[in-house]
Amino acid sequence: MPNVEEVRQALATVRYPGFSRDIVSFGLVKDVKIDGSDVTVEISVATRDPKIPQLVHEQAQAALKALPGVGKVQLNFDIKEPPAGGATASEGMGKSSIPGVKRVIAVASGKGGVGKSTVASNLAVALAATGASVGLCDCDLYGPSIAHMFGSDERPWQNDKQEIVPIEAHGLKLMSMGFLLDEGSPVIVRGPMATRYTQQFLRQVAWGDLDYLVLDLPPGTGDIQLTIVQTVSVDGSVIVTTPQEVALIDARKAVSMFGKVNVPITGIVENMSHFVCPSDGVVYHIFGQGGGQREADRLGVPLLAQIPIELSVREAGDAGLPVAFQPVDQSAASKAFHDLAGKVRAAIPVQG
Repeated sequence: MPNVEEVRQALATVRYPGFSRDIVSFGLVKDVKIDGSDVTVEISVATRDPKIPQLVHEQAQAALKALPGVGKVQLNFDIKEPPAGGATASEGMGKSSIPGVKRVIAVASGKGGVGKSTVASNLAVALAATGASVGLCDCDLYGPSIAHMFGSDERPWQNDKQEIVPIEAHGLKLMSMGFLLDEGSPVIVRGPMATRYTQQFLRQVAWGDLDYLVLDLPPGTGDIQLTIVQTVSVDGSVIVTTPQEVALIDARKAVSMFGKVNVPITGIVENMSHFVCPSDGVVYHIFGQGGGQREADRLGVPLLAQIPIELSVREAGDAGLPVAFQPVDQSAASKAFHDLAGKVRAAIPVQG
């Protein structure tokens, strides 16, 4: 006969659709009852997607039927309406806002190397140029780049409330693992510790009063991304891709992830969209043409920007002064980032 622990271990092999974590660690499994060889499991899910409970049901049934001695399996689902402004995977994962922060924007990508941190940094700068108070949180623990891109090697300190005081540079409030490490030092932490660091960056930093907090997420759809949408209410997400199909495939995964946790997709940014030869003005579509627009049309979301390949973007990032600080009449990339900020601010307005 199976026991409760064996049932939970079997259910721990069932992944929540779209994520690497299982339904037990998510807290979806509320109760397990065993009557002889029969097993009854209570599962609570907050989602608007009917496919989520169906997939969990199928996988949980298969996992429990494979247990020796199991007879009848009864899975009872409590499907709840997600809370407004985003949703969590389970009832026990309520989110709360960050004190003083009015709007949270996630910048994400399905794969690395598409310029997500460049977009996040320049979006933050351009939002601040509209008069908004802005913070930028580098949630990429393993590949932090925000400290370098803003030219700061300061160390954060704690205030008397045991909160981390963010670094201030160029009028923005910044937090990154890069401020806590010596140059070249790797971040070697397992999933649970990465989750803890992420929660500290969001909940234990003295962000103060901000109109926007921009989150630079790591690439992919792993535990850190999930921790973020569990910890705070994200008002919108900007998906960064390049025009070629291999990047678009991964961008769809990021869109799907946010869809499963009911985070609104603000739109798509096509980075490295094209290159204008400075000598003759000929436009070269190095990574293909029109991929971002086709994907936006397919998903029914706006194409927010097409950022050109410009030498100044790389030079500005390396110099610690993002290209959005440059006049828009001197840099097409700077103009594109400021246009992007205008669209994001229109889509996610600050109330009050």
